[in-house]
Amino acid sequence: MNRREFVGRTGAGALTALSYSRIVGANDRVGMALIGSGRRGREVMRAFVSSGRIELRSLCDVYDVQRERAKSVLLSAGQSVHETQAHEESIARPDVDAVLIATPDHLHLGQTQAALAAGRHVYLEKPTSHQWEESAAFREAVHRSGKVCQTGTQQRSGAHYRRVKEEIFGRGRLGKVVFARATWHDFPWQRRKIEPQPRPAGLAWERFLGPARRIPYEWIRYDSWRYFPDYGGGLLADILTHWADVAQWMLDDPHPLAAVAGGGIYQLRDGRVNPDTVNAIIEYGGGRNGPWNLTFESSVLSIRHERPGVFFQGTEGTLELTRAGYLFQPNQGPAEEGKAEGTLEVAHVHNFLEAIVRGTPLSAGIETGLEGCRPVHLAQAAFWKRRRMQMDPSAQRIF
Repeated sequence: MNRREFVGRTGAGALTALSYSRIVGANDRVGMALIGSGRRGREVMRAFVSSGRIELRSLCDVYDVQRERAKSVLLSAGQSVHETQAHEESIARPDVDAVLIATPDHLHLGQTQAALAAGRHVYLEKPTSHQWEESAAFREAVHRSGKVCQTGTQQRSGAHYRRVKEEIFGRGRLGKVVFARATWHDFPWQRRKIEPQPRPAGLAWERFLGPARRIPYEWIRYDSWRYFPDYGGGLLADILTHWADVAQWMLDDPHPLAAVAGGGIYQLRDGRVNPDTVNAIIEYGGGRNGPWNLTFESSVLSIRHERPGVFFQGTEGTLELTRAGYLFQPNQGPAEEGKAEGTLEVAHVHNFLEAIVRGTPLSAGIETGLEGCRPVHLAQAAFWKRRRMQMDPSAQRIF
């Protein structure tokens, strides 16, 4: 029995370092497919390739130009790889053990279900879910498959984040945390002026639409899908997902209770529907910390902000936590500063691969991914309905 057969039959849960070391060919690399080879997909797959532990076996994208771009940055000269517009083809390949799904949000559920049902492990970019109602289907697909499903909030694998969790929050050194303030601005790829153009011959428009409503081709909807709630949640999904997950993790409280949100299209009247600027206040009431508020602000506009992250305010001190490091300032005593170690993307990829081959616990499994989407869907509901929205304590409904 080779490595792929063993991993496929047992799933990560049954693997231990000892049992794995006994398999003939245990040093074989993991065969992977990239589904969605746009900017983000290329970034994450580059981290996989840099690990030296995978073989890129298939490239899938609905647009042939994106596949060519991926080949140029992921493959050495002379290397070849299977290419397709159809994710089903990549998933079905017998030399593929795992898939990286980095497609628009509205395609996540169907592609994840298909990959898991075919016995493939999944690394799923954030946000996990596009619609609130998808949570149960994600959970069921992962649990039924027995496969590894890592969700893409890479802070969960960061050494300095884990140190802060243990040494500052774990010891209660901030006291009672009242506010967590999250900010991140300035996204040039989300403020491009997209001019109309004829449908390219190599673009599979119907595949791009997937489960979304059937509409005629528009280049802007493909090239800047984050502008449209049909395909993505904009800032309240792309950005809030990251920082809300960090705050919930640190405070052991993944149960938002209510949210208000404001904002709109303040400058970029270019055909987009999702706002270019947003604010949200999300209320929490559970966990050992007790009640607290997460305040979120984000803009696509070129607002200078050098240290995006989460700023925690407690009765015993404050903590600024970013991808670059952290600064803890207690009310009494000297400040403490820590720097990031390594690359978050590489660390998260390593954790995923270790989960596949050794059964190492995932940093961000499906439950973590779904919990990180709770404040996203709650804040989105508040924004679009223009009123305070609530989530029941069991996280079964938003009203």
